[in-house]
Amino acid sequence: MARYVIRRLLFAIFVIVGVATLVFVLMQMIPGDPVAVLLGTDATPAARQALRHDLGLDRSVLAQYGDWWRGVLRGDLGRSVMVKQPVATLIVERAGVTLPLSIMAFAIALLIALPAGVIAAVKRNTWIDGTFGMLAFTGMAIPDFWLGVLLILAFSLHFDVLPPGGYVSIVSHPVAGFQHLILPAVALGTAFSASLTRMIRSSMLEVLNQDYVRTARAKGQRERIVLSRHALRNAMIPAVTIMGVQLGTLLGGTLIIEQVFALPGLGRLTVQAVLDRDFPLVQGCVVVIATIFVVCNLLTDMLYVSLDPRIRV
Repeated sequence: MARYVIRRLLFAIFVIVGVATLVFVLMQMIPGDPVAVLLGTDATPAARQALRHDLGLDRSVLAQYGDWWRGVLRGDLGRSVMVKQPVATLIVERAGVTLPLSIMAFAIALLIALPAGVIAAVKRNTWIDGTFGMLAFTGMAIPDFWLGVLLILAFSLHFDVLPPGGYVSIVSHPVAGFQHLILPAVALGTAFSASLTRMIRSSMLEVLNQDYVRTARAKGQRERIVLSRHALRNAMIPAVTIMGVQLGTLLGGTLIIEQVFALPGLGRLTVQAVLDRDFPLVQGCVVVIATIFVVCNLLTDMLYVSLDPRIRV
């Protein structure tokens, strides 16, 4: 297990370096100039050249790339060209919005999909199974941003019980912060739970036909024990794959939902940095997002072994 984790960590480093390099090259190819954005079109050539020198943009591309990686190895992601703040500080601030939103959305998805998928599989080909299937297909067909708009119309404009958008720190103001995050979390979690419900149902149906499940029932074990101990644990292996990828997506930033609910999250920060050609900020965001995906995939693979020890062999 330790050798496997070490191999995955080495591969993760290779992936992160590759992604950061690719984004750096693509950013160099995007037309536009951050100096022109900062100074405007009326700036003199001398002022532009001075600012370009201060930002290090007058150096070669390889020199800029090398300087950035040397800073990363020291724990310094650089300084934002536009905001004039450390990149690490900006990412931590925006991650404080995306992290609780992602956790809430993930929890909502599990609370919906886990019982719905199991019940639909146990009640196969009944009206219960049909109802859950119809709801799952409806959830997969409705985009999360459209569901977010409907939630705003219902709970903010019509009933006036929850704020329509904005953000309040959930650490300093837990109640207000929860109220501002619950609607976007429901929109994200409901959309994710639809596909997860279908996956859990399909996996449960396959597992319930296995010999060891029939043997457990023949031994007289209660149906609740058979489902939870023998069936659900093995049925969760395919679902864990989707859950790991989706969790990485949520933690990496949910741009559209952040836009709908005016949340200053990591997704909006990354897109704005690209539009501003803020090279250090884009590079920092990409490295953080790539690291999140790699860590989520590593944890998913380790969870496989916990669910099914045969995978270790």
